Amino acid sequence: MKIIVPVINHSSNVSLYIQIYDFIRKEILAGFIKPNEKLPSLRLLAKEMALSITTIELAYQQLMVEGYIYAKPQSGYFVSHIATQQPKPERILQEQAFAKFAQLQFSLSSSIDKTIMMDTTSFDFYKWKKCTAKILTDYSHLLLDEGAPQGEDVLRYQIAKYVYESRSVRCDYEQVVIAAGTQQITNFLCMILANIDISHAVVEQPGYKPVQNIFSDRGFKLLPIPVLQDGIDLNILPVNIRSVAYVTPSNQFPTGSIMPIGKRYKFLEWAKKNNSYIIEDDYDSELRYFGRPIPSLQGLDQEERVIYLGSFSSTLFPAIKISYMILPHVFVPIFQKIAKNYTQTCSKTEQLTLALYMEQGLFQTHIKKLRKANAQKLRLTISCLQKIFNSTVSPLDNQSGLQLQVKIKTQQSADYLCQTARSVGIDMKYLSSKKHNEVILVFYYAKIPLDNIDAAIKVLAQQWNL
Repeated sequence: MKIIVPVINHSSNVSLYIQIYDFIRKEILAGFIKPNEKLPSLRLLAKEMALSITTIELAYQQLMVEGYIYAKPQSGYFVSHIATQQPKPERILQEQAFAKFAQLQFSLSSSIDKTIMMDTTSFDFYKWKKCTAKILTDYSHLLLDEGAPQGEDVLRYQIAKYVYESRSVRCDYEQVVIAAGTQQITNFLCMILANIDISHAVVEQPGYKPVQNIFSDRGFKLLPIPVLQDGIDLNILPVNIRSVAYVTPSNQFPTGSIMPIGKRYKFLEWAKKNNSYIIEDDYDSELRYFGRPIPSLQGLDQEERVIYLGSFSSTLFPAIKISYMILPHVFVPIFQKIAKNYTQTCSKTEQLTLALYMEQGLFQTHIKKLRKANAQKLRLTISCLQKIFNSTVSPLDNQSGLQLQVKIKTQQSADYLCQTARSVGIDMKYLSSKKHNEVILVFYYAKIPLDNIDAAIKVLAQQWNL
């Protein structure tokens, strides 16, 4: 057995298990730990380093996921066969420089923190790669022209077909507009709405800040409306002020509230009587794990008062940046006139790949698998939080989406709680404080591999020390 004691820095922003993982990984790649050599047991290494067994287990699990080590039942952990070579001195210096840069970046912005755990099994990139290869091989001639400003016809057709089958959205492909992200789509919507003299925007409070900022930057007067347990408070919607209302009714971000069917009809009636429009952001409506999803607002709308938004960033992978909107017929010629001054910024290759992916039924299959996997994660996360924290940390009701609200009884600040969570690989963000000794955080449980959830929450409990 190879005797190793990783060197760690307790004052570093990088979590302990990542430091242990990185030390062992470098020892393996440098050839200092040979293939098939046995690593110290979890208990032994934890004792040597005066750390918890779960911290060591998280490091070993990450090494196993990436293929550096493997486990033998009842025997322990062993080093895999990996092509290694002695690193050159200049390579070591380069790695040290990058490590210092990464630490500097962490201190400047948590949004690029590399320590957050990611479930690499949540998307099958092999099937996506096959679709991309087919586009590059069989349809390469289509890539020699720029993308259409409204998006590729074949993808718009697939989207129109899919949203009808999955969300009861009624449209034809001419109404579908594709762009690189919801924020770009919102910019187009601001121009369309300004064209028909709408300058007031109802927004959820709390709500999705990037979209609210775009409305504000475009000169719209924001009208914040509180979010109740069943969506925004319809009683304080503006009257006799022509407006647009931006809402996330099927899984409100970030509270997770869902607007019931009766309230949706009342909301649509407001839009009709007030000569206003509703922007329905249905960003992750497919990710509902228990019970039947409520029909979309757009599917209930008989007056074409709803602009429907969707995105593939939540359902596929964040880096894809393909979003879409479905416009009422009256808005289509307005958009087409505006779009003449712009080019399509969404990759044509990715649009065609996605169209093929959907046409072959792979997207629908992926959604079913993702629902099942996330439902398991959600149940396990709630169970672990209740078991480990008792009543100190209370998961709030949530049946959909990629995140869970948790209420925490503590004297610690929300910043401390979030930073500590990130240091052990868990992504959390501050939502609100209802009392001086109580905070509500958003816990992105879906990012964590299922097998790591229990260990990760145990480590979090140790770090928080609540």
